[in-house]
Amino acid sequence: MRGEGSEPGAQPPVGSPAVATRTAPAAPPSERSLVRARNRDLAPAGPERDEIDPAGGTERRRSDPSAASGDDRRAGERRAKLRVRERHTPRSGGGQARVRRSEEHFLPRHSRALALLLGLAYVPSTIVAGGLPHGGALAAGFASVILLAIGSVFARLERREGMPASARIALLMAGAVVPMGCAGYAIAHWVAEGLPHQWAIATLLSINAAAATVYRTRIVSLFSAQIASWAPFALVDPSPITFAAIIGGAIALLLIARFEYKDAQARRVRSEARERVAARAEDILRSFEETGEGWFWETDRRGQLTYISPKAAHVLGKRPDQVIGRPLTEIVHAAPRASDAERTLAFHLSARSAFHDIELRAATGDAAGGEGGGDERWWALTGRPVYDSYKNFCGFRGHGSDLTEKRRSEQQVSRLAHYDSLTGLANRVQMSRALEQILAAPRERDRACALFLLDLDRFKQVNDTLGHPAGDALLKQVAQRLERVIGPAGRCGRLGGDEFQVIIPAPQTREHLAHLAREIIATLSQPYTVDGHAVVIGASVGVAIAPEHGTTSEALIRNVDLALYAAKDAGRGCHRFYSDELHSAAEERAELEQDLRDAIGRGQLQLYYQPVVYAASETIVGFEALLRWNHPTRGWLSPAKFVPIAEDAGLIDQLGQWALRTACDDLARWPERVRCAVNVSPLQFANPELPNIVANALAHSGVDPSRLELEITESVFMGDSAATDAMFAALKRVGVRLALDDFGTGYSSLGYLRKAPFDKIKIDQSFVRGATEKGSRNGAIIASITSLAEALGMDTTAEGVETLDELELVRLLGCSHVQGYIYHKPLDALRAGALVEGDCSVIAEGPRSARQARTNLLRRVLVVHGDGVANATLRNISEGGVLLEGLWSLPAGTVVEIEFAAGRKATGTIRWTRENRTGVEFDAPLRRRSDGSFAVLRGHPARLAGSVSGMP
Repeated sequence: MRGEGSEPGAQPPVGSPAVATRTAPAAPPSERSLVRARNRDLAPAGPERDEIDPAGGTERRRSDPSAASGDDRRAGERRAKLRVRERHTPRSGGGQARVRRSEEHFLPRHSRALALLLGLAYVPSTIVAGGLPHGGALAAGFASVILLAIGSVFARLERREGMPASARIALLMAGAVVPMGCAGYAIAHWVAEGLPHQWAIATLLSINAAAATVYRTRIVSLFSAQIASWAPFALVDPSPITFAAIIGGAIALLLIARFEYKDAQARRVRSEARERVAARAEDILRSFEETGEGWFWETDRRGQLTYISPKAAHVLGKRPDQVIGRPLTEIVHAAPRASDAERTLAFHLSARSAFHDIELRAATGDAAGGEGGGDERWWALTGRPVYDSYKNFCGFRGHGSDLTEKRRSEQQVSRLAHYDSLTGLANRVQMSRALEQILAAPRERDRACALFLLDLDRFKQVNDTLGHPAGDALLKQVAQRLERVIGPAGRCGRLGGDEFQVIIPAPQTREHLAHLAREIIATLSQPYTVDGHAVVIGASVGVAIAPEHGTTSEALIRNVDLALYAAKDAGRGCHRFYSDELHSAAEERAELEQDLRDAIGRGQLQLYYQPVVYAASETIVGFEALLRWNHPTRGWLSPAKFVPIAEDAGLIDQLGQWALRTACDDLARWPERVRCAVNVSPLQFANPELPNIVANALAHSGVDPSRLELEITESVFMGDSAATDAMFAALKRVGVRLALDDFGTGYSSLGYLRKAPFDKIKIDQSFVRGATEKGSRNGAIIASITSLAEALGMDTTAEGVETLDELELVRLLGCSHVQGYIYHKPLDALRAGALVEGDCSVIAEGPRSARQARTNLLRRVLVVHGDGVANATLRNISEGGVLLEGLWSLPAGTVVEIEFAAGRKATGTIRWTRENRTGVEFDAPLRRRSDGSFAVLRGHPARLAGSVSGMP
């Protein structure tokens, strides 16, 4: 007989232990205890047969390992898919769906066994009685068998959803009480017709024993059926003994029912406890999946998925039921060449061995036949083989975790370790490795390369005026331009701050490298737009070549750094190749920096003053303070020599404050009508304490603030910010005059003149120089500036006027003031004071023309400077100087001796240098011969130096 513990064909209740153990995949160790009970019914292969549990009469399934047809396997897979769908069916209210337990129904699903037993019990009774009973007894007997035989119909009706209690009681009467009552009625009448009492009682006892087995968990049904089976005896023979027997039997049945009720209650408590544990295990597993920490999977013995978490299926772009039945190896990316991880997974699956955290790429998108977005996703899979109680292999069960974010983080960390986070260029470490890799190449030809080191000019001013975010935005644009210039020919990197590096592999000519350096400078010097502001910076470039300038990365980097310093010393905005002389130049620079620190502390610096003349009356109305340094051993040094050192060493602010105090002290000793102009660097202007510094200097000297003029360059306007406007307002409150210095050479904008409270515009000497030459447009520019200044109520000063022609032109174009050698060279404070003691009148003295006649030629000369000798090419010569090519590392202010021929020499000073061209002014004018040639050029050209140091 079948019991109701697990009826065939019935679906177990959702949340029951069977469901929980069938659907829960292998969990981390903390969850294993929740799913151990499932091992015995995992195997989908093999036909199943029903057995009766002798302990409790409940039905259970056992797997026959001897038979496993393909149809049975497919049926097992279908059942596995059904379990997955049941597991993930939404539950109302977020709780467990309420399904009535089988013991809560009055009628079992099947009572045919009881009908068969009842029919068999009638057979011996018929033999003993000598025939069947007559009339109603016979009809009652047949009715009892028929009603029990169709009891499954009543059971199905009772199990219909929404069946009312009254209908269930009616079905109880029809399916249990009436059949048992009819059986008792038939046997009672049979006794009256001759059936022995002993046999009748034995028959009823056997029938009731069978009923007790069928209704053992249904106390109400059992009690009602047994009372109904004995009650007809009281109707047939209503004697006291009969009633007493029935009452005694009822009491006995009541006791049995009470025992059975308690037993059923205990079983129910145990069942509910198991259900709670199973439900909690299921909730824990579901919560674990929902946290995103992992997901679960399960396969059959052929490696085909029987369960996969919805989260993993979603990554594949499919629903779980679309992935069920596919091989596990299909949910990982099937690359043309299997990775080591994929081969390892296939090995473990074929060897039926456990594996742990195998990293695999998920088969997203089309790779899995899904609809995923195709983003690369990485999983770590862990699994173990599962065996049933007969040690038959059932498949694999395991869990997975998403490694995508972890791998992305690792890639990001790796990228940050090798690439600049701001610009995306290679960082110092990566560039150093790339350089070492080239220099370590096995073939000598492959070890050749060129190293560029770039430093941005005026970038610090952008950072100070516009702020660090603007500086970062500017660096990004610089990186983009640099990559466009270099292209695939080399590799770009950012070393930090505003310093960049470029590696050009393979042998390169100097001409090509020089052209590339000039292209880099020109590209990076084009205007930028940052936060709506126009910004212009420059670049200085140092170049070193391997293996000529070093065979190791350390040597090459050190030498290219020296080349960059040489480019800065040459006036910035240019490039320089490394030469052996640069080592001494670097040492000289370090010495000068220390000497400059000492000079500031010891008061060895001096201010010289160049007169500013009112053009209409030719009277001195003021001076411009110019910094000079008389070095104890090197003599007078040009500001172009030591000011860049002061900027790099962080001494410029200290130097500026000293100049301001000294100028005010000197100004206090001069007549009241004389003013003095002092240059303010962008770094000083960015100092919020500048108004207080100026006020303190004026107060200490007792000078009227209106006599002090602060000259400010256009670079302070790059930010055009509220801080700049506030600084101008604060300085005007102090009472000083403001002059815009070097107008037109930097960041010129009419908006600056409209907003800033300037009293004067100083026209840079680059516009004055060459203005008198035929075809020059400088005159038109000067005229425009003077007209603009006049309209705005500002004075104008033309700087660098050195010839009478230039003086006449700037007067004619409307310049109100003139400054330059045409009136006077810079003087020390004592002589400047003597110059303004009288009526301050001055007379212009100087050459008529700004340019002497030049002779163009191409001749090799020898240039001696300090302890070094260099070769150069003479391009043109005049009485006052020469134009040379090939001097790459000599800055302006350097004293040189030029040997034109054997015994024919001339000394001079380098006045300017642009790229590989250098202008030298002679200390004494050269004499021409009667035929117009120069005597120093007679004879054979000077012999070439054995070293080519200093040349590109």
